[in-house]
Amino acid sequence: MSQRLPCRVILAVALALAGCHPDSSGSRTPSNDSQLSPDQRDAYVLGREIFDLVDRAVDYRGSHLGRPAVNLKQMGVESLTTTTLRRVVNVQRDPLVTVSFRQRAGRQIVSCRGDSQILEDASLNGRYTVMCTASSGAQRPMEVVTAGER
Repeated sequence: MSQRLPCRVILAVALALAGCHPDSSGSRTPSNDSQLSPDQRDAYVLGREIFDLVDRAVDYRGSHLGRPAVNLKQMGVESLTTTTLRRVVNVQRDPLVTVSFRQRAGRQIVSCRGDSQILEDASLNGRYTVMCTASSGAQRPMEVVTAGER
């Protein structure tokens, strides 16, 4: 009986932790979305998707003995969604994720990219910065605030 108790405790903790992982369904959309400028709204959409993909890529690398995923498909993620095109490249085993809007018409920001540094920034500061490309072709850093900081 004493052998079973630790297994049950471990199982309960594992199930509790699995339920605490943030989802990528867009539920972290700012409650005051109408107060954001169009370029900030675009950066938030792309930034949240980048954050999720970088998190998955780092998890993959950690569970595969330091070997990064070669592509999104290897991580079990599609490169196309209904609204975005997603890419990952590895720079010295560090994932660099780029997310672009498929339909660029009417968008202020057309793509953004970020690496694993955004995970640390988000956990320490509640915000992180992604490098974004405007519809004019100009690149600039855009800050994304996590849900807890609003």
